[in-house]
Amino acid sequence: MRRLIYGMNLTLDGYIAAPGDDIGWSGPPSPELFRWWLELEQASGMSLYGRKLWETMSSYWPTGDQQPGATPAEIEFARTWRDTPKVVFSSTIDNADNDATLDWNTRLVTGDAIAEITRLKAEDGAPMNIGGATLAAAAMRAGLIDEYVIAAHPVLVGGGTPFFTALDSWVRLDLLETRTLPGGVVLSRYETRR
Repeated sequence: MRRLIYGMNLTLDGYIAAPGDDIGWSGPPSPELFRWWLELEQASGMSLYGRKLWETMSSYWPTGDQQPGATPAEIEFARTWRDTPKVVFSSTIDNADNDATLDWNTRLVTGDAIAEITRLKAEDGAPMNIGGATLAAAAMRAGLIDEYVIAAHPVLVGGGTPFFTALDSWVRLDLLETRTLPGGVVLSRYETRR
């Protein structure tokens, strides 16, 4: 059975984006933080995206290795990102545009996201990453998240898009790893206690 990992950069008050989808608070990642995200991407067998995160990622990473000044880690991330199978969950991406819109080893799911994620988890294979607040919230409420990966930045934004969603019951977690990077970013990994 595959593990499902939800990881994002977030503010100390728990938001992945400030009002207006502003992620400027995270700034460019330090080399250490970028390397950490790269290692998680390399360990993933599949990435699951909501529409908004897909649009953000697909606007840069298909050619991220060809950008002027791309670091070796960015080149490696772009290549890994392109090669990793991806599933985009969206009811608003036009199916007629699939060839132009979804490329780079990606397929579109317009139906029941929870049913498809449950099916994918039942398969053998490397862990899957899930990203996008709405998609991850649905998986969280369904009890499908096995691990939470957090890069907490030392900033408060007071509102926006939360990392965690409201739940009907408690979810107990076990700390797997924590460390602090220069600049005060705290990296943490938690496993869902089953």
